[in-house]
Amino acid sequence: MSAAISSLASYGKQADPMDSDAMVHLKPLQSGSIMSLAVLNSAPEVAVKESVETGTHLDPTLKEVSYNPTYETLFAPEFGPKNPFQTQQMSAPRNMLSGYAEPAHVNDFMFEQQRRTFSTYGYALDPSVDAQQITTTSYIGAVDEAEKNKGLTVFESGQKKTEKRKKVKGGEAADIDHFLGPWAKYEDEKNVAKPTEEEKKDLEEYLAKRQKRGKREEESPAEEKTILHVKDMYDYQGRSYLHVPQDVGVNLRSPDAPDKCYLPKKQIHVWSGHTKGVSAIRLFPNSGHLLLSCSMDCKIKLWEVYGERRCLRTFIGHSKAVRDICFSNTGTQFLSAAYDRYIKLWDSETGQCISRFTNRKVPYCVKFNPDEDKQNLFVAGMSDKKIVQWDIRTGEVVQEYDRHLGAVNTITFVDENRRFVSTSDDKSLRVWEWDIPVDFKYIAEPSMHSMPAVTLSPNGKWLACQSMDNQILIFGAQNRFRLNKKKIFKGHMVAGYACQVGFSPDMSYVVSGDADGKLNIWDWKTTKLYHRIKAHDKVCISALWHPHETSKVITCGWDGQIKLWD
Repeated sequence: MSAAISSLASYGKQADPMDSDAMVHLKPLQSGSIMSLAVLNSAPEVAVKESVETGTHLDPTLKEVSYNPTYETLFAPEFGPKNPFQTQQMSAPRNMLSGYAEPAHVNDFMFEQQRRTFSTYGYALDPSVDAQQITTTSYIGAVDEAEKNKGLTVFESGQKKTEKRKKVKGGEAADIDHFLGPWAKYEDEKNVAKPTEEEKKDLEEYLAKRQKRGKREEESPAEEKTILHVKDMYDYQGRSYLHVPQDVGVNLRSPDAPDKCYLPKKQIHVWSGHTKGVSAIRLFPNSGHLLLSCSMDCKIKLWEVYGERRCLRTFIGHSKAVRDICFSNTGTQFLSAAYDRYIKLWDSETGQCISRFTNRKVPYCVKFNPDEDKQNLFVAGMSDKKIVQWDIRTGEVVQEYDRHLGAVNTITFVDENRRFVSTSDDKSLRVWEWDIPVDFKYIAEPSMHSMPAVTLSPNGKWLACQSMDNQILIFGAQNRFRLNKKKIFKGHMVAGYACQVGFSPDMSYVVSGDADGKLNIWDWKTTKLYHRIKAHDKVCISALWHPHETSKVITCGWDGQIKLWD
């Protein structure tokens, strides 16, 4: 404490004795003494204009200036000297990117009016001009256009429109007695002259294309004929080729399937006779000793599966490619559906065309009702989204199932033929009760694709559907019609082609053709792709496993050939 007092004393000695203000804070306040306020005032003195040098910088963030600065001081650069490289525009004061905008109030409507006028006509009113003193020089932009239009805006009416044509006869439109209504011809309207013969012909062709009508000569059904390719139609006992042979090493009359099936390895026969691609093949019911094929060459052929494997008969009667065929239960008759819009019923033995059916739409698939007491009824999936049911005896349509949203591709009977399943281009699967035109089950998922080929498994429990995303999907066929997600067969390319799926009789294997002409064979239990054979040069459109053979598979392709594999 004494050291501090001594230092203060020495500080007091060093200070100027004449500087009373410097020493006054060291003097203790004495009771009763009055100190002058001027002594304790520490505020800085305010600088006057004369004492400030020209060009002093001002802090731009300063809110208050305590003296009167000169013009040069106010407009001097904020920091440092003037930038010699800055343009006049850049050095000018700016409060926005494009320059300095003066605050002004413009009505929203006026602003929009001038903006639209400028975008339409190319001129607008100068906002700085007083509204009372508008002249031709008061516009900016296309001044010539402003003079021409007399400064009209887009919201103001310009030239008067031409008078409306009158829909009257002998009077003004106001004269109600002579007004002929809104659809009447105009007074000065003339009737067009008749088209020339050439124009008329062109017009008819155009209308025919629009209505998708065929040529007139195709409206009548093509003439039916048949060709027998074997010498004798009947053998020494008077039996035709429909008779099931007994001497082929397999009991074709037995309803039982083989116990164990094996993979086919090699090609053992080729049936050739079609000049264009084969579209479908069907085995004779129960026995499978005959093979029926239909082709894009408009012909249907019947072949032997055993013995010499000859072509027995050709059925000719369609004028366009044949799409589908279907045997009756006994095999004595079959139906054919073609792109000429006709479904025809044929006698398998004589080759005679028994009857024809059409509703002027293309049939895509055709199926007999498999019930023994309903062999006079068949259904066909049509291009106009309907499934049509015909009665063979009367030749009339007896039922229509019209619920699909696209052309119907397949019809498959399930559940002891009480129901049938249809698939369509609308990517859905519908289940119908027979003779009830409302589907009781509708299956459509966002992930589903169109399924243009469906096959029922030999045990009647599963439906194999060829999906257009290169998969074979398996649906239950007995109750819920659920997708079996554990059984999806992949590894082949079929997108765009309705390749028919086949099953081995013992349910061991699944077979299908593909777009590359290959025959693909999968294991049913593991869904593993076991075997792949190059079967055809073009698309392999169908693969059938013979119901009484352990390893015989029949394939057909768009190369016009039908092949037997063993």
